Amino acid sequence: ISPIEKIVPDQNRVELGNGKVLNYDYLIIATGTQIHPEELDGLKNGGWRQNIFDFYTIDGAIALRNYLKYWEGGKMVLNIVEMPIKCPVAPLEFVFLADWWFTQQGVRNKVEIEYVTPLPGAFTKPIAARFLGEFLDKKNIKLTTDFNVSRVDSTKNKIISYDGREVSYDLLVTIPTNMGSDVIARSGLGDEMNYVPTDPKTLQSKSYENIFVIGDAADLPTSKAGSVAHFESEVLLENFLRVTEGRKPAPKFDGHANCFIESGFGKGILIDFNYEVEPLPGKFPLPGIGPFSLLQETKMNHWGKMTFRWLYWNVLLKGGEMLVESQMNMAGKIRQEYMLKGERL
Repeated sequence: ISPIEKIVPDQNRVELGNGKVLNYDYLIIATGTQIHPEELDGLKNGGWRQNIFDFYTIDGAIALRNYLKYWEGGKMVLNIVEMPIKCPVAPLEFVFLADWWFTQQGVRNKVEIEYVTPLPGAFTKPIAARFLGEFLDKKNIKLTTDFNVSRVDSTKNKIISYDGREVSYDLLVTIPTNMGSDVIARSGLGDEMNYVPTDPKTLQSKSYENIFVIGDAADLPTSKAGSVAHFESEVLLENFLRVTEGRKPAPKFDGHANCFIESGFGKGILIDFNYEVEPLPGKFPLPGIGPFSLLQETKMNHWGKMTFRWLYWNVLLKGGEMLVESQMNMAGKIRQEYMLKGERL
């Protein structure tokens, strides 16, 4: 096994680190995204893995777990450095579960939690941002928005934004800059963040007709999430076969994302959306029946996530199919009652 050194798309070849060359007729890129804490000034200076942690890596998650086991309280700040990130709901899920964990440990009254984001709200879409913002407030988690962090001062335990605002912390949980694979940069296939420019409907590379892109590696305007990659796979397979048969790829991918958000205390939230329609309240997957509730916190949503975890490991990874269609279905969603003034859904 050897890592990829470079993709040479003009010659239809992949060069490996051990000197071997793989020639191809068609290529599917699934190189993902990784965190780059070095991109933020001061993030890795002094406090890294002492009172500054990530949880998007195994080492970071384990180090944070060990720290929290004996933490006696203080101010915990979760900061998203910049968008996009993989699994955009994961930071919210973290603070919700942190609220639950500290409550279970009997120290919630000793912990201040602040959620600091570059977004104008708690989420990327207005209706969900309003609901999740109110949910943060309900859990006594402070929301700080439009905070574009410029540097970390680990000597004073502060993060500083480009407009001069400061947020102090005792414990900083960071979601560092996410970027595509370095091999994409070395191959000249990516944008400034190393994501591959991809047709949002067909999943075909915008530059090479014999290259397709799936998952976090693409520059698509949808969530970098596991459900998205799963829904993409169904469209990509069909389009790959069409292209190999000399036909045009079909513009069928609609940006569908479906995410369970653990909110603690044995409950969860569910959101379902695509390129055109933001997360809306309602019932899923059966209109009026559910059993899952959209943009609501319920115990059934928690069990939905637990069930999906089992299905993922025991069915999907073995090639089984998921009952949810790759294209989003509007059945069961409530639109008019939740329209924001002046906004068209």
